Amino acid sequence: MDSADTTYLSGIHEIRVDENSPLFEKTNMLFKEFPSDYRQIRYFTLLIVQSAPLEIKEINLLEQQISEIIKNAVKHGNKCVPEKKVRVWYEFDASHAHLIVQDEGEGFKDLETWNEFNRRRLEKLAAQDFEGLADYVSFRTESSDDNDGGNALFAALEYWNGGFVYNTRRNAVAMLKKYPQRHLGVTLEDRTG
Repeated sequence: MDSADTTYLSGIHEIRVDENSPLFEKTNMLFKEFPSDYRQIRYFTLLIVQSAPLEIKEINLLEQQISEIIKNAVKHGNKCVPEKKVRVWYEFDASHAHLIVQDEGEGFKDLETWNEFNRRRLEKLAAQDFEGLADYVSFRTESSDDNDGGNALFAALEYWNGGFVYNTRRNAVAMLKKYPQRHLGVTLEDRTG
């Protein structure tokens, strides 16, 4: 593997489990609680995203990412049982988006298997082994249905650049997106000398 491939692979993120991550700090965060109603995921997402400043909405990427995380909690965590709740803590400003999403499920039992699958997928991509990559298009377990494939988690690790971490029980995930700060204005030259 040449240095470009090594550099590419050094950027691989894994899903971590760390109950003590500062990403789980909920102080001063807004809070919403929803029933596990799959049909209303978009509505729940919009209730959260409406408090985000316009400059970080990124042509609906933020909304899409939040929707996928809530969808995972409703579908995989709470098994679409309406009596089970999804709890979301969130905070937005021009520099970041910070969320914690918790369900009442048994937790993400296949996390290590998913991390290994993703690592191998990225190795095939870095090596430009597209035939081998075909084996890593969709992550599936015994409980997967026809619409599952792990793609939301692949995208989440790329999007949430400030961290994406589960609690020890693996039924809550905390995430942070850091946004580059734009400095608008005019730069004046120093003409004193």
